[in-house]
Amino acid sequence: MRLTPAESDRLQLYLATLLARERRARGVLLNVPEATALIAHAACEAARDGARLDEAAAAARRVLTTADVLPGVPHILDEIQVEATFDDGTKLIVITVPIPTTADPSTAPGAVLCAPAPSADYADPVDVTVTNTGDVPISVSSHFHFFEANRALAFDRRTAYGRRPALPVGSVLVFAPGTTHTVSLTPLGGDRIAIGFAGLVDGPLDTPGTRERALLRARADGYLDTGNPPPQEGHPT
Repeated sequence: MRLTPAESDRLQLYLATLLARERRARGVLLNVPEATALIAHAACEAARDGARLDEAAAAARRVLTTADVLPGVPHILDEIQVEATFDDGTKLIVITVPIPTTADPSTAPGAVLCAPAPSADYADPVDVTVTNTGDVPISVSSHFHFFEANRALAFDRRTAYGRRPALPVGSVLVFAPGTTHTVSLTPLGGDRIAIGFAGLVDGPLDTPGTRERALLRARADGYLDTGNPPPQEGHPT
């Protein structure tokens, strides 16, 4: 079966849409490419079902809300263009404001914001004892969410949650194999949203239940944790 370039593009869009749907179903907030795929696919399917141009664009705007995407995505994604097959041929659908929002523009990306105070649980610096159980050096930069540091580092991850190394910007901690160090950790500032890193949080740090879910995920993924050691064989979890 030979596909035209346009047909190949539509299949790639469909695969991206499936991935975005799976992540959304798991409760993951969508990024720009994932949101774009879902909205564009909805517009194409509405056109294929017989909708008019304006109806397809309107259907696409109903797919996602600000609650479905990462902070800032609605402001970045201000327009989507996609070619779709209608009953009377192929047309370009231009979807303006694909994710409707009533947010204050003063809080959009680029606005000057005052950093909120950390949760009371993270108000002061803390020290944790860290052991590199691996056989290679491990580096952790100054603004890395220390809770999500390399799984071969053994330390109290509950205590480290929501914190970074108390180092100047751009500095790096290096843990040689088999060594143990005491590390001072300070609360992450700003909006306290951890995106990326090891993927254990990927969202707001202080939402109720987020820390416990992240601890369970870390344990399941084999991250060493002296504050939450794995159960011994023959003992209940």
